[in-house]
Amino acid sequence: MKKIIFLLLTLLFLTGCGSKNPIVTMEIENYGNLTIELYPAIAPNTVANFVNLIEEGFYDGLTFHRLVKGFVIQGGDPLGNGTGGPGYTIEGEFKSNNFNNSLAHNMGVISMARGNSYDSAGSQFFIVLDSKARTSLDGNYASFGKVIEGMDIIKKMENQEVAEDGETLIEKIVITKMSVDTFGKKYTVKKITQDIE
Repeated sequence: MKKIIFLLLTLLFLTGCGSKNPIVTMEIENYGNLTIELYPAIAPNTVANFVNLIEEGFYDGLTFHRLVKGFVIQGGDPLGNGTGGPGYTIEGEFKSNNFNNSLAHNMGVISMARGNSYDSAGSQFFIVLDSKARTSLDGNYASFGKVIEGMDIIKKMENQEVAEDGETLIEKIVITKMSVDTFGKKYTVKKITQDIE
């Protein structure tokens, strides 16, 4: 009996002292702060990439440039028009690319935007505005975290006007600063290709 209690206490101790998921604070000009929890157990390289870019200050001053109401809001492009990136890409961590990613694209989930190639994601990300988006996003995009505080702010952002194309924000929303608490863990990203200048 003592052995069982000892094993249970050891297990509880190890679980309680295990590594915590990274927590991102995204400061948005004129709106407030979002808190996002990242899930390295689900999409390890995608999380490592996001963490590294945040730690480099890459996202500070960038914008949300695309809004499809009832679907997603997208940002993280240094060019601000949907064509830019960090100068490299990463492997897509999702089912269509032979990677098991169990995080469904429900409202508030953050995921990587990409081009036609499965391995074309770099810095652009989107936040899901409605869980109905799952039908077209699940298995095709690398979901890697979730907004845990600030969905009211996201809803205010969704009310902004878009151009006639139905997705270009007329007034871009500025990410003042992003910071991340990794709880002392270091994340190394595997970059697979370089952008052609």
